[in-house]
Amino acid sequence: MNQRQQPGDRLTLDRLRRWNLAGWLLLGLLPTALAVLDASPARKAWLLGLLALIALCHTVTLVRPDNPVLRPRAYLGLLALVLGASSFLLDGGAALYVVSLPQFWLFTRAPRDAIALSGAGAVLTVFGGTLGQGWSPQFLTGNAVSTVVAYAAGVGMGLWLHRFIGLNNERNEQLSAELHLTQEELAAAYQRQGAADERERLSREIHDTLAQGFASIVVLAEAARGATLADPDRCLQQLTSIERTARENLAEARVLVGSAPEGGVAPGSVTTTLRRTLDRFAQDTGVTVSAELPDVDLDQRTRVALLRCTQESLANVRKHSGASTVGVVLTAFPGGVELEITDDGRGFLVEESRGFGLDGMRRRLAELDGELTVTSSLGDGTRVLVILPTHSQD
Repeated sequence: MNQRQQPGDRLTLDRLRRWNLAGWLLLGLLPTALAVLDASPARKAWLLGLLALIALCHTVTLVRPDNPVLRPRAYLGLLALVLGASSFLLDGGAALYVVSLPQFWLFTRAPRDAIALSGAGAVLTVFGGTLGQGWSPQFLTGNAVSTVVAYAAGVGMGLWLHRFIGLNNERNEQLSAELHLTQEELAAAYQRQGAADERERLSREIHDTLAQGFASIVVLAEAARGATLADPDRCLQQLTSIERTARENLAEARVLVGSAPEGGVAPGSVTTTLRRTLDRFAQDTGVTVSAELPDVDLDQRTRVALLRCTQESLANVRKHSGASTVGVVLTAFPGGVELEITDDGRGFLVEESRGFGLDGMRRRLAELDGELTVTSSLGDGTRVLVILPTHSQD
């Protein structure tokens, strides 16, 4: 029953062989040894020696089945000879043959080998039991009949178990193949999901950085063109802002393609960065900006998230609100930080807003276990509230 072993079957097969060894020693060799104690010294010596030899060979085959001296088939051939010799010395050895019969199936790889070797053992057992009867042996003895019946039953049971195990192995192979296919499909799904997540992240980063920068350049360029003759100083200022924004966009593009480390916010300088962003916004748009920005040390991801939310909110103020004043308040509290951005613009209906910017802000904050609350109504301005938990410093 050693056919078509699966990688996980070796431990089970070895355990079966060890249990069979225990039963064989207890129910086979020990009763046979006790049965010969009353025999002549020569018979007793021969039989006990054969039992010791076959027990030793069985142990070697069990422990080292790949040894170059005693292969399983050679051991089973030796077992058949010992069964015949034991049957001759005891005038019958059907009991030992019956107990030994499972070994012919446990140590072979194909049913035909088990049938042939167990058949050889049965023939030798019957022949050994009749050898002492002289030239007129009686084959219809209890020993012979029991041996033949045991052999027939063993073949039938062995073939049934072989078929059962074969079907079970086929099912295991099928389940293993299905599991492997499922794992491949799951890995492919994870890969697709990862690619989709990365595309979404890049889209959000491009929207929050490059797209906003290009939009600012367009607005500044239009303003500079209108002020070319009427206000040269204002035009120069707008051109300077265009140059600065273009350089910042170039730096952000390098970050996105991985040729520069993630920047935009120096360590521990979120207040300075936010104030510089607000000053530039006020300079470019003429909107009055009031800010309360205490010094707060935050980790890099939190600083970047606060900066992006500020940039997105200011971009919305510039494009949609028509506000004249903007207020920004940064507040630290135990375990978190809060950023509030308000304007006195025309407002909008939050429930009808479908902008990519607000959704991108929500997803960015969600990655950091943060929250975004937007409050607005027509004619009453807008309030954006960002709440983020604080983390350890990078």
